[in-house]
Amino acid sequence: MSDSKLLPAVEIETGPEPSHTILWMHGLGADGNDFVPIIKELGITSKKSLRFVFPHAPERSVTINNGYVMRAWFDIYGIGIGSIEDESGIRDSQEAIDALIERELQRGIASKHIILAGFSQGGAMALQTGLRQKNKLGGIMALSCYLPLISSFSTEVDPINSEIPIFMAHGMHDEVVPIQLATSSKEYLEQAHFAIEWHEYAMAHSVCVQEIIDIDHWLHRVLA
Repeated sequence: MSDSKLLPAVEIETGPEPSHTILWMHGLGADGNDFVPIIKELGITSKKSLRFVFPHAPERSVTINNGYVMRAWFDIYGIGIGSIEDESGIRDSQEAIDALIERELQRGIASKHIILAGFSQGGAMALQTGLRQKNKLGGIMALSCYLPLISSFSTEVDPINSEIPIFMAHGMHDEVVPIQLATSSKEYLEQAHFAIEWHEYAMAHSVCVQEIIDIDHWLHRVLA
């Protein structure tokens, strides 16, 4: 995929010649700028030269929001265990994120130095893409989200990432993505022998200060 066809993205490097890339997907209706402010809150950025890539999802009609057009990684028909999923949209976005990973490889970043991160829909895409990747990645950070397309997971998961570090976090009072959806995803992944670092916080569908501290601690370990 040529650069002209890649998803547009906000890119920020915390130092010269970055050694690692964090590819961070935003949530429904936001854009790549949404998580840029978090960089200043992470202590790891003063210790490692990192490239943050915050792609903008395509604009599409979202059924659950009365068909309004907004940036979305895939359409949403409903939220809950057993809800119909937009498989074609999910797979299209997976392919687009794979292309961004490939570009990082071409820029000289080792695959094991690439972290996929995301919030809400973006977190779902981090899990969807990261666990099906043919390259050994450095980690997955899945915030306030769930594992999509579970029915095809066991036949599509790539064993090369069977030991990938996974950070999952969720708000106990989340009314957008119910915590039960996240815990069921966590339990499914644990049954598939993935090691999950799980955190839950007294918050809604958002990010809190303690979560940022926990993310920073996790990144220090994973990027060591």
